This record gives sequence, C-alpha cells and structure tokens, in this order.
Amino acid sequence: MARKSKHEYDAAKILLRGKNYFPHRTYDTPCCPKNFEGSHDSAVKSFEILHDSALKSFEILHIMSYNHNVRTAAQDRGGKQYGDGGEVMYFKRKAYDRLSEWKEKYADRYAVLLEGARRVGKSTIAEQFAKNEYKSYLMIDFASASPSIRSCFDDISDLDLFFLRLQAASGTKLIRNESVIIFDEVQLFPKARQAVKYLVKDGRFHYIETGSLISIKKNVKDIVIPSEEMKIQIHPMDYEEFCNAAQIASYEIGREIYRTGRSMGDKVNNKLMRDFRLYMAVGGMPQSVEGFVEGKNFSEIDKIKREIIMLYEEDFKKIDTSGRLSAIFHAIPSALARNVRHYSISSALGRRKNKGDKNCLYDLIDSKTVLPCHNTSDPRVSLSQTKAADCYKLYLSDTGLFVTLLFIDRPETENVIYEKLLSDKLPANLGYLYENAAAQVIASSDRELFYHTWDKKGSTHNYEIDFLLSHGTKISAVEIKSSGTGKHESLTEFAAKYSNIVQDCILLSQKDLKTANGIKFLPVYLAPLLAEMKKDASVTD
Repeated sequence: MARKSKHEYDAAKILLRGKNYFPHRTYDTPCCPKNFEGSHDSAVKSFEILHDSALKSFEILHIMSYNHNVRTAAQDRGGKQYGDGGEVMYFKRKAYDRLSEWKEKYADRYAVLLEGARRVGKSTIAEQFAKNEYKSYLMIDFASASPSIRSCFDDISDLDLFFLRLQAASGTKLIRNESVIIFDEVQLFPKARQAVKYLVKDGRFHYIETGSLISIKKNVKDIVIPSEEMKIQIHPMDYEEFCNAAQIASYEIGREIYRTGRSMGDKVNNKLMRDFRLYMAVGGMPQSVEGFVEGKNFSEIDKIKREIIMLYEEDFKKIDTSGRLSAIFHAIPSALARNVRHYSISSALGRRKNKGDKNCLYDLIDSKTVLPCHNTSDPRVSLSQTKAADCYKLYLSDTGLFVTLLFIDRPETENVIYEKLLSDKLPANLGYLYENAAAQVIASSDRELFYHTWDKKGSTHNYEIDFLLSHGTKISAVEIKSSGTGKHESLTEFAAKYSNIVQDCILLSQKDLKTANGIKFLPVYLAPLLAEMKKDASVTD
C-alpha cells in the first residue's frame, strides 16, 4: 500500500475540521497517524479510510453547493428561515452584530444610519434586527409612506402628540424603551432626518435609518444634519456571508488553511478556487445570492444582476441627465483590462474632462456602487495622507455585477460563459476580474483601498503594487495574478525599497499556498482573511 504524502494528510485533516466531523478531537488525538498503535500497515490503512472519507465528504459538500434543485437557507441570529410561505429570504449578515453593539452601547444617545448602494440589503437587515431585538417596531418606507404618515413630521414640537399621531396613522403600538422606529429610504424625506436630533434626545425609542445613493447628501442642503447619528456601511455580501448562505464550507476550510499555513495540494486547492469563482460569478448582491440558493441557473441570475445595473443607471440619470455617470461606470472593466496606471475620465467620455466631470466622479463614489483605489506617493507615511486625489483606479463594489457588465453588450449572458468562468476556461486573460474581487473583499472589511507605483529606471514602464494593507507601522504589499506566479518583479523591488516598513509581500493567484524568496504565494480565496489581518496566521515553507 502506497504511503500518503504529508500534504494529503493535512488536507484530509483540515477538511474534516471544516466539516466538523470530529468536533471534539484536536490534531493530537488518536485520529492522527502519529498516535496510531500497531503495525505500519494498520496505520496506513486507517489513514486511507480517513483521507478518502474526508475527500469524499468534500466532494459531497461541493456537489451539494451546486445542487440548484435543493432550496436551502442561511440562519439568522436565531430568527426565521426562508420557507414556502412566501417570506422574504434573510441571510446572516455581519452588520447584524454591529447593530447589536450599537443597541447595547450607543442607541440611547445616537440613531444609526445604514449606508450603502441600493439592493445591498439595508432594509432587510434593519427590519430583521428590529423583529428579533425589540418587542415592537415601526418601519416607515418613505418611498411609499402615506400622506398621513408624512404629515406627522410637519410639527414635532409636541412629541407626545407626534407619537400618538404616528401610532394612529401606522396602526403600530410603540412601547417605551422597548421599540425601534426605522426610517427606510430616509433620503427621500429630509424632514424625518432632521427630526432625528430631537427624537433621540427624547429617549423613548431607538432609531434606525437607511439611505441609498448620493441623494442622501443632495436632499439635506436646507436641513440640520443630526450629530446624534452613527453610520454603518453595508456592503454586498462578502465571501464568508456568501458561503454561509449557500451552505458551502469553503470559507471555514480556507480559514484553517490560512491559520496552519500548509499546502493542501492541487486537488483541494482547485475545488476551493472553483467555489471562490462561484462567488465571483454570482456576486454578493442579496437578490443574486437568493436566486442561486433558490436554484436559478446562471442566465437567470444574470438577469437579476442586469436589473440591478439598470436600476443604478436610472439613479445615475436622476443625478446627471448628461449620461456621464453611466459612461464612467460602464468604462471601469475596460480601464482595468488595459492595465493603465490610473483611471481616465477623458477616456471614458471620449473628450477632455472638465470641472463638472470631477463632480460626477464624486457623485459616483458617493453612490457606493464603485470602489476608488488611490495611488499613494509614499507608503512610508500614512497611506491616506499621501494619496493622490487625481491618481486612482475604480472597481465595482460587487464582482458579480462586474462579470455581468463585462458582457452587457449582448442581450443575456449564457450559462456556457459562466461555466467557463467556473472552470477557468474563458479565453481572455481575466486578471482584472480577480483584481476586482480582491478589491471587493478588502473594502468589505471597511478598509480604504490604496496602490503604489514608482518609476522603473531605464524603462517607460512602472513598478506597481496592486494593493497596500496597513497594520500598525507596517505595510503588506499585495499583487494579483490570474494564473501563473512566475513574475513578481514589483514585489521584489518593493521589499528592497521599503524594507523597514514591509511586513509581508503577498502574491495572490489561483495556485496553492507556498513561500519562496521572502514572498508569500496565496490562493486568492484567502484574500478575505488577509483583509482581516489574522496576526496569528503564518505561512511556512
């Protein structure tokens, strides 16, 4: 009987931990070969069973994640599940825990504003939190609020009368110190936003606001912005949230791989890469994820994403009727594909830029539909203090939408294109797609995005580091490669140039984990863990 290699044993062990087959055993328990008693053949035979069982379990788990005929649901914090009764599907979101912290520590003194692009789940998160954490709640959607509700805000000088009118108009009983009021799409009714200052001071109830796009800024010119307001950014679902929703164990397996720093071999790495590409294809917009969980095929999911893009374009036209916002948005994939040093508004619009174009850019960034990544001129100083305001790249806030935007020129994106994406067989070099995915997972940890370029002597080209991650006084330099890991000149030069501040030089690709010549080579599905900066994680040779 052939001996199993060390990395195959490690793979089996981590797979079992990820699937929780032996939750009470540690690495040093009798399930490890080093503790097996008896002959070598007996130990090897026992390992064969362990290894094959683990891989078989992983295969089953992997297949289950693609079984679109099975309707599944992610649990919320003890709340409802998606059911056949027509209830809205709710996925466990990290913002829920941040709302819990707000309720425990700050809600008596501050309202909380959930900010983010449209369709990222702000309203659903707010309502689910209200259902679970309060005895009663009142949700006012200002996109459809009745005149009787709106008229309550005409006079808030007598708050006793105000609350009586509000309860009568809504039919909801509010309980002092036990209820929360949600102002949904608050940007549509500035009077409610202005009232927050006085409502919070009154102290009877808690207040959650949700707002989308820049109209939250456009509609507050003539009102007093409440200082009694905290903000929580709501991003598209990150990779961990996606895996929880789809009941895929890949994120937890990746966490173990990152923690141990051990190579798992090509077979396991390929499966984990495929699951990450699945996330890239579906994206993190809750409607898209819901479609995947419900069993829709990729063409149907693509239609959902196209509807979201169309919704964004309608919002862009409301802000700028000239079409510049939409043009800047649509030009993002092509700008990344050209691998230019920075985004060019003039290239997107086909003419020289003017002052109004810059305002359009700021509006687009405020919409949270895109992620700006600024070039920092000197990473030895604070990244934010040395960023170049006019030298930046743009990414889409959701990579699933990015994939759809790549093929927006055709009526629909066929299943075969998504199948090729999942199997990494698209003919084009899609390194910029992985770059966008890395930008998304870094931004979802509430990090600002930075990159760095500097001149290459004797060449018209530049050195470039795709992303810089700061932690303390140190910097991690991250470069993205879609396939091979052979060339990494920029990382090598960066390590030499800034040796006193470099903590890690990291190359993200589709290849398995290793360390060579001072560079950590990590599969891109570990990017979310990089963003979390697990200081106890290590990568060994």
